[in-house]
Amino acid sequence: MQPTALEVDYLIVGAGTMGMAFADTLVAETDATVAIVDRYDQPGGHWTVAYPFVRLHQPSAYYGVNSRELGSGTVDQDGWNAGLHELASAGELLTYFDQVMRRTLLPTGRVSYFPKSFYDGPDPLRPDVQRFHSLVSRAGFEVTVKRRTVDATYMNVTVPAMVPPKYEVAPGVRLITPNQLPALEDQPSHYTVVGAGKTGIDACLWLLGHGTDPSDITWIMPRDSWLIDRAHTQPGDSSILETEAARREAVAGADTVQELFARLEDSGLLLRLSDDVDPTAYRCATVARAELEQLRRIGDIVRHGRVKRIDENAIELDQATLPAQAGTLYIDCTADGLERRPTVPVFDQARITLQAVVPCQQVFSAALTAHVEASYADDDTKNALCAPSQHPDSALDWIQFFGDIQERIVRWTADPALVEWLSTCRLLGRRIPEISPEQRTALLPMFEAQKLKLEQLLHQEDVVAAVN
Repeated sequence: MQPTALEVDYLIVGAGTMGMAFADTLVAETDATVAIVDRYDQPGGHWTVAYPFVRLHQPSAYYGVNSRELGSGTVDQDGWNAGLHELASAGELLTYFDQVMRRTLLPTGRVSYFPKSFYDGPDPLRPDVQRFHSLVSRAGFEVTVKRRTVDATYMNVTVPAMVPPKYEVAPGVRLITPNQLPALEDQPSHYTVVGAGKTGIDACLWLLGHGTDPSDITWIMPRDSWLIDRAHTQPGDSSILETEAARREAVAGADTVQELFARLEDSGLLLRLSDDVDPTAYRCATVARAELEQLRRIGDIVRHGRVKRIDENAIELDQATLPAQAGTLYIDCTADGLERRPTVPVFDQARITLQAVVPCQQVFSAALTAHVEASYADDDTKNALCAPSQHPDSALDWIQFFGDIQERIVRWTADPALVEWLSTCRLLGRRIPEISPEQRTALLPMFEAQKLKLEQLLHQEDVVAAVN
C-alpha cells in the first residue's frame, strides 16, 4: 500500500500532557500547521492508562493547556483536601484533553490528529520526511516537515499499568496494579503496598478511605521522601510570594544541608511521614496535611530497601528478607512516573525535545517551549531561555531544584516581553513580577548570593561524603 503523503510545519510525536500543552500554545501564537501522532486512542498520554482513582497532586488551576481552564476554580469543601483548591480526577482530565483536541485544536483547520499510530522515525534517505503508521489499519504515512519534529515522549512518564515490576514474583503470589483495586470482589487478609512515591501514597489513601484497618496494611518504603505541603501551592499571588520568600530565608540562614531541611520543615514548606526518620528522597510529591495524618496511621512500614523477590513465604529486599503473610495482596506502585532522564538541548536544528524547564512542571515547560519557538529567532537564544532541568530524586536535589528556579527567574526577568507572557500564563503557578531594569540590577546581588550559598551547601555535602 502506497504511504499517504502529508506536509506540515510541525510533527508532534505524543498527545500526552506535554504534547498537548506545546500544540495549544504553538497553534494559538502562530499560523503553523501541525500533525499530532499518538499511540493511544485518545489524547492524555499516561492518564489514559492510569488507575481510575488517581487525582492531580497539584491544583487543577496550574494544569492542562494554557488556553483552557481545567476545572471550575472551586475549593473542596469535604474530604482530606478540604479547604484547598480542587484536584482533577482521571476522568476529568481525559474529558478535558479530549475537549482541547476537539474544541480548540482541530477546529482551527491547521491541526491533524492521528490516534492509535506509531512513529517510525525519519526516512533514511530524506531527513525532512518523517514516517508513521496506523496501529489499526497499518496504513503508512510520510510527512514532509517544513520546520521541526517535536518529541513529546522523551520524559518517559510511566504508571504501573504500563510496565511490569522490576522484581521477581513467584507463582502463587497475588500481585496487582492500583488499576485493579476498585474491581476487587473479595477482601484479602492483608495488603502490602510496594513503593513509596505518589502512586504508593494514592494506594494507601484509597485503602484507608475505604475503611481498611491500618493494621491490615504493610507499606514497603525503600526511601522516605520530603513532601510538599499542598497548602503552599494554592492559587493567589500572596501565598506563592510568601512561599518563595520562605525558601530564600531558609537557604540564607542555613549553614549545613541538615540545617536547611530543618528550616524548610519548621517553615512548613516540607513535610515528612515520620519524625524519627530523615528523608533521603525528594520527588515533588505533594500532600495535604489531612492526608499525611491518614498515612501516619499505617504502623507497619518496611524500610529495608527495594524489593528483589516476592514468593509465598518471604519478601526479599536489598537489606533483609522478611516473612510473608499468608493471603497477602501485593499492590505494585513502583513505576517511575518522574524518571530522572539525561538532559539534551531542547532546540536542536530540525528537532525539539520537550523536557522540564522548571523542575516537576512539565505542562508549563511545554507551553513555554512553544512560546519561545514562536517568538525568538535563533536556537542559542531559545536554548538559553529553555534550559532543561532533571526531575529531582534525592533530598540533595532539592538544592538544585531551588537553584534552577532562581536561575530561570534571573534569566527571564531580563526580557520584558517574556515577563509579560509569563504574567498571563496560568500554568506557571507563580507570578514573575514585572520589574524595571534598575530593580533587576538591585536584585542581582541577592540572586548571586543565593547561588553561592547553594553551591557551598552542596560542596560541604560532597566533602562529608568523600570523608565517609
